[in-house]
Amino acid sequence: MKIKVILSGLALAAFFSGAWVMLTPGAQPAPDVTFTTLDGKRIELQALKGKPVIVTFWATDCPGCIEEVPQLIDLYRQYHPQGLEIIAVAMYYDPPNHVLAMTRAKGIPYAVALDLQARHAKAFGDVRLTPIHFVIAPDGRIVLQKTGVFELDAMKALIESLVGL
Repeated sequence: MKIKVILSGLALAAFFSGAWVMLTPGAQPAPDVTFTTLDGKRIELQALKGKPVIVTFWATDCPGCIEEVPQLIDLYRQYHPQGLEIIAVAMYYDPPNHVLAMTRAKGIPYAVALDLQARHAKAFGDVRLTPIHFVIAPDGRIVLQKTGVFELDAMKALIESLVGL
């Protein structure tokens, strides 16, 4: 009985702290999805092979999501010249006008896509919590899944390893 209580407590602590899940070599490939950005541009994830990609699911009413937008902007500006792409996917329940207003207010330079039918959330494993980040290696494998606000230095180290710095 005590062991169950301890294990349950550890599971809850990991959940609420936003555990990093570093996947092993041979980890699952990224899903074959096509995003549509706020400006109508279509981005095929498979077409980005050869580049590291961060796919981040977010919502305009998520405090952690808003907190990390400046960090994502910094990552994009620092590593986009080396090939990094970032796609921020607004959750299906987020009103598009809120997403557009937040994108403009924060000056987000990377791609922002809507997921009105929750197709992308389902393709990435039925995403329901935000923020959640998927880092995709240039070979198309998901090498990191992170629920919760990411730690900037750890994310930079991972991106640098993927871009060869």
